[in-house]
Amino acid sequence: MDAEKVDHKDTLYTNARLLDPASNLDKTGDLLIVAGKVAEIGPKIKTREISKNVKTINCKGMCISPGFIDMRTQLREPGYEHKETLESGVRAAVTGGITTLCCLPNTNPIIDNVSLVDFIKRRSIQMGLGRIYPYAALTQGMNGEEITEMGLLSEAGAIGFTDGEKTVSDALVMLRALSYSNTFGVLIIQHPEELTLSSGGVMNQSEVSTRLGLNGIPNQAESIIINRDLQLLELTGGRYHVSHISTSQSVDEIRRAKKKGLNVTCDTAPQYFSLNDLAIEKYRTFARLSPPLRSEEDRLAIIDGLQDGTIDVIASDHSPHDEDSKRLPFAHAANGSVGLETLLPISLELYHNKQLSLLQILNKLSYSPSKILKLPVGRIKKGAVADLTIFDPDKPWTIDASKFLSKSKNTPFDERPTQGKVCQTVIAGKTVYTSEDF
Repeated sequence: MDAEKVDHKDTLYTNARLLDPASNLDKTGDLLIVAGKVAEIGPKIKTREISKNVKTINCKGMCISPGFIDMRTQLREPGYEHKETLESGVRAAVTGGITTLCCLPNTNPIIDNVSLVDFIKRRSIQMGLGRIYPYAALTQGMNGEEITEMGLLSEAGAIGFTDGEKTVSDALVMLRALSYSNTFGVLIIQHPEELTLSSGGVMNQSEVSTRLGLNGIPNQAESIIINRDLQLLELTGGRYHVSHISTSQSVDEIRRAKKKGLNVTCDTAPQYFSLNDLAIEKYRTFARLSPPLRSEEDRLAIIDGLQDGTIDVIASDHSPHDEDSKRLPFAHAANGSVGLETLLPISLELYHNKQLSLLQILNKLSYSPSKILKLPVGRIKKGAVADLTIFDPDKPWTIDASKFLSKSKNTPFDERPTQGKVCQTVIAGKTVYTSEDF
């Protein structure tokens, strides 16, 4: 996977299960990549007249899908390189089949100016391993008070605006942000948390929190902010996206808003449809998240939201922390878990449990985020950029955090048996990762 080993040849993939959620393509066939783009798709492709320098790979029935697009990840650089760097994050991402990353601005210094947006873009190009698009802070210094220069930052390459793990609590500030969004066509992303309700809370408010003696955070801390913002969106227009929703009430709020025709989208993360607050038993700090793991009823509501399209995207919500930040008493441990290398296998649990089809899952990992972010990737079609993920959906394995390429190992999924593994990751026709057994 080293940069000097990246494969630059034109490639013909044969005997593959081709999956493109944008066109509902799901059939066995061949796929030819020439000069970094999809040149042909078909049952039996002859390369002689198209390209003389073609490497042939027999996929033996493996799946080929568009490369995954992760809408929410923290890469920690600049400022917190002991937790993650741009390079370690990208290497972890391509191992997980992720070809495009959108990084939050909560670095040090905060990404709230043109020079830092440019820094992220330049580092991404220099590494040549994966595409990194920076979000810029919605408010200066992420202090929730004064809006950043959205027009300039957008022109510089900021793909959206968010205060990261901080909620824009001031309704007037959010009103202005949505108004600017309507003017510039930019995406506003909110971490929904009513801070006066969540203050002092460290997990979901439930029978479990009472039994463990931990302060709880009610579901309403999330849904109240969403309800407020949706009313402001109705007033202003604009493009509004809600991050990592975790409650049944949030799903209901967004479902109603979509039926009204509001321009709202949302994502959730694998932990919110695969775990509930019982994962915190024995005070497991690797299961301390923000928002917190919720009840079994909420977990099932998140799956319902994925099934009916209320939830548009599955994002990793990658939040790396060093051991010193996590191996503390539960109430003092940092929130968050790594997720780049477990995004596919945990998402595929929905497929193996017959809750979503393979195309539905891949839509939420690739095409849907590409539409929301207005990116020219996320599809398999003739002439498209060849960002591809090749994976075996049935391969059994056990997650081992010690083998992660991420600098941090804080995952609630360590030692979890799973099915589905990435075999190869391709960006613009270049192989940037190949598993040992492919």
